[in-house]
Amino acid sequence: MQGNSSGGALVAAALFLGASILGGAYWVATAIDRGASEVASLNQALKTAAVAPAPAARPSAPGRPDPGKVYDIKVGDGPIRGSKSAKITVVEWADFQCPFCVRVNPTLEKVAEEYGDKVRFSFKHLPLSMHSKARAAHQAAEAAHRQGKFWEMHDRIFAKPKDLSEETYLRYANEMGLDIDQYKKDFSSSSVRKKVDADLAEARELGVSGTPSFFINGRFLSGAQPYGAFARVIDEELAKN
Repeated sequence: MQGNSSGGALVAAALFLGASILGGAYWVATAIDRGASEVASLNQALKTAAVAPAPAARPSAPGRPDPGKVYDIKVGDGPIRGSKSAKITVVEWADFQCPFCVRVNPTLEKVAEEYGDKVRFSFKHLPLSMHSKARAAHQAAEAAHRQGKFWEMHDRIFAKPKDLSEETYLRYANEMGLDIDQYKKDFSSSSVRKKVDADLAEARELGVSGTPSFFINGRFLSGAQPYGAFARVIDEELAKN
């Protein structure tokens, strides 16, 4: 009886092993077939993509400045930094509360270092409505401009972009040696407000709605672009002269 039991167990084990092998073989064959089918489908998709036309480039937003056009941007009596005889004028519309304007400043500094007297910079006000603290910062900078200290106020405000208050600007004015009575008068004056509004109106007329926005010898460049983007346009403009 014991020998028959052992033999039966061996037969059962052999049958189980055989069934497992056959089942595994079937699973492997099915997986291979499925994989081959998926590869064939992928090859067909790649062939279709290769002959399909490329999607059309997204058109520029309606009303925005055209990067391919040259605009006549007047500097006027706005603040200028750099040589008056520079061949390149970079006009920036900026917002003192805009983080992207803060981010692009080191790039502008590098442009100034690399190109020296070949480039000058002009600033125009564009306090965005979403930034509740921007307007006062622009009035402070414009009031400092009335005493020939725009860029010094500009640099101080951007150096501490989270410290935006009228009290801070007044402290800066003291540190800069401004006539404080005149500064306070100009800060609250209709003349300063009208200047900020005039820059805003000019931006709207051009279709400029975000900051920072630049015009390099009249050619539009949008956003906090890397140094290479500025250098490309500047080099092209220098090559014309």
